Amino acid sequence: MSVSEHDRSPRSSLRALEAVPPVWLVLVGIVSVQTGAGVAKGLFESLPPAAVVWLRLLTSAVLLALVARPVLRARSRSDWLVVLGYGVALALMNFFIYQAFARIPLGIAVTIEYLGPLAIAILGSRRRIDLLWAALAGLGVVALGLESGSMDPLGIVFAVLAAAAWAGYILLSAATGRRFSGSSGLAIASVVGVVIMAPMGVIEGGTALLDWRLLLFGLVVGVLSSVVPYTLELNALRRMPPRVFGVLMSLQPAAAALVGLVLLGELLTPWQWLAVVCVITASAGSTRTSAHDADGRETGGRADVEGRGR
Repeated sequence: MSVSEHDRSPRSSLRALEAVPPVWLVLVGIVSVQTGAGVAKGLFESLPPAAVVWLRLLTSAVLLALVARPVLRARSRSDWLVVLGYGVALALMNFFIYQAFARIPLGIAVTIEYLGPLAIAILGSRRRIDLLWAALAGLGVVALGLESGSMDPLGIVFAVLAAAAWAGYILLSAATGRRFSGSSGLAIASVVGVVIMAPMGVIEGGTALLDWRLLLFGLVVGVLSSVVPYTLELNALRRMPPRVFGVLMSLQPAAAALVGLVLLGELLTPWQWLAVVCVITASAGSTRTSAHDADGRETGGRADVEGRGR
């Protein structure tokens, strides 16, 4: 391939993406994220969750470091504390949700996890209608509670911890975005996450990490869960309002439930589906009725995209 052909290739790929309606890019990204989660759960019998998390973070960290090329010089102590906290939240968010995946259905784990960002959105609002969304989310929690006896309690605990970690991740994402340009903060945080998870991932993975087939599947998880959705969502956000993007992202729990059904044979009960629908509706409603401050909308959109780094 000549140099000119090599240069044209990325531009051709970009033009191809721009020819696709942004809504479809977001939907494909959602399916990709949850398919990656399904593939990861399928690996757990051969590769422990901590090892899969480490491989996923490693894949996204390498990609982001190459793309963002973060500048490390002339950073203050507070800058480093914020981005290190961001990396810790990223690592914990991934670790907790994969531990939940190993114990409870995919759709239920993602539904519970989504309560984290939903709580941030509702608590940060002064609109009365958000009380309705909070009540709807609460109804979803009650519906899950009615079925909790049939699920591993530890899996539910891990999903709740993942929700808390995701809430902290969003708050630290905003703080990091004010200090680091572009995706450089997320790139540094991803490297921090890799370092944090390395001891547990390598020890638990052991000799299984030397199996090239398992490593290949780990790479697939990283590509499906981070590379593909991150690329598609950034392209989509250039052509659609972040508020619309946020509403579409509310479909994540439903996508997780459907992927769990198709890939893993996980059947949800009517009460569990009710919980999924309640959380999706509350999330979409909260996003649609959020304050129309331009800066707030931009931050929300970026937080959702960077949330895919998990």
